[in-house]
Amino acid sequence: MSREILLLVDALAREKNVGRDIVFSALEQALGSATKKQFREDVDIRVGIDQETGSYQSFRRWQVVEIDSVEDPERQILLSEAQKLDAQIQLEEFIEEQLEPIEFGRIGAQAAKQVIFQKIRDAEREQILNDFLERKEYMVTGAIKRMERGNAIIESGKVEAALPREQMIPKENLRIGDRVRAYLLKVDRTARGPQLILSRIVPDFLMKLFELEVPEIEEGLLDVKSAARDPGSRAKIAVNSNDQRIDPIGTCVGMRGSRVQAVTSELAGERVDIILWSDDPATFVINALAPAEISSIVVDEEKHCMDIVVDEENLAQAIGRGGQNVRLASDLTGWELNIMSMEESLAKNEEETLVIRELFMEKLDVDEEVADILAQEGFTSLEEVAYVPLSEMIEIELLDEKTVNELRTRARNMLLTEAIVSEENVENMAEDLRSLEGMDNETARALAEKGIKTQEDLADLAVDDLVEMIEIDIERAKALIMTARAPWFT
Repeated sequence: MSREILLLVDALAREKNVGRDIVFSALEQALGSATKKQFREDVDIRVGIDQETGSYQSFRRWQVVEIDSVEDPERQILLSEAQKLDAQIQLEEFIEEQLEPIEFGRIGAQAAKQVIFQKIRDAEREQILNDFLERKEYMVTGAIKRMERGNAIIESGKVEAALPREQMIPKENLRIGDRVRAYLLKVDRTARGPQLILSRIVPDFLMKLFELEVPEIEEGLLDVKSAARDPGSRAKIAVNSNDQRIDPIGTCVGMRGSRVQAVTSELAGERVDIILWSDDPATFVINALAPAEISSIVVDEEKHCMDIVVDEENLAQAIGRGGQNVRLASDLTGWELNIMSMEESLAKNEEETLVIRELFMEKLDVDEEVADILAQEGFTSLEEVAYVPLSEMIEIELLDEKTVNELRTRARNMLLTEAIVSEENVENMAEDLRSLEGMDNETARALAEKGIKTQEDLADLAVDDLVEMIEIDIERAKALIMTARAPWFT
């Protein structure tokens, strides 16, 4: 039988275009499966084939586990028992007992054959998948072979891919036999069926379609910077030219709109706005909100958001139906955009000025007039009053040098006092909270200021409460709270 095994392996490796190692592995699994049928119990069998001679050995094995950890006596053995047989054996290793070679017979051979061919089919599919992925073809084109529970199974060459119902453009009606394009969303190697998962709604699909329709993009003369979509309804795409002689928007639109119309047709009529990209965030946002005219923009780098002021005539256009225009512009630019009217902007500014005025009056012990002067000159915090260059503050006409120096001294003294109080608050925190995994000094100070002094205090908070209480992202808030709650579950 040894020679027969070697001949079988060589024949299958050539026929199925897979490596000999894969065929040997499949054959070992098949022989192990057939050997296992000789036992009534659910035993663990290992078969090893010598790839040079074709001879094989079969073993029954038991995994070594700790005391009181034996859950399956047919497959596990205590460490103490195993060490009587092999003094060098370690936990998680295996004790093996060689079995007598047995004749598998017709039924055993048939079972072995089924396992071998299944293993080889899996290897073939994996090889086809790897060949496809090596080509880095993120755009998949193929015909719909069948429909499964609303999902389309697409055949592209030798590769089968799945287009889930939720990844189809809303209201489009795909049928068996239709040729479709889709973007490779992910690879699911755990799936029994098609492992390529496609999408027609992600922004990357729109970007790839423009690459196909606009040769200048592939040539590197134009860049597609970003895209945002409301699938089936409207989309925005930002483009930039690497050659000053080329108009990026006109090039993407094409002669009489031919290029953008081809993309729109593929997207079931989705309207596409082509936006000129800019490395200046404010200019980029203005372009993204066109044709609405913007009166003014206030950029908050720290919060990564912009307050955009438009007049009443442009308000509805800037926001769009159901907030669509501003939502797409936000997704395209990566900035949080707050659209507001002139009246809303003035009301917000007055509210912010009031807060700043009260801050300066309380912390610097000054009257309303001085506090207003600082607010009107653009000062928003004690740090700015304390550390803005002296020459800039002296330029304020309504404040003399003596007053400026006094304000700076008071601001620095107040910051020092607050820092000392903050450190004392941290020192008064319970050790279990200060040493909590994931805790840092900045977070500890913020929690102390809000009266969170113990691990139990933190554990009692909801994630939303913590996010609202201090500047922290949701995922980190979840992690901190779950760590604080760990003692509840032990």
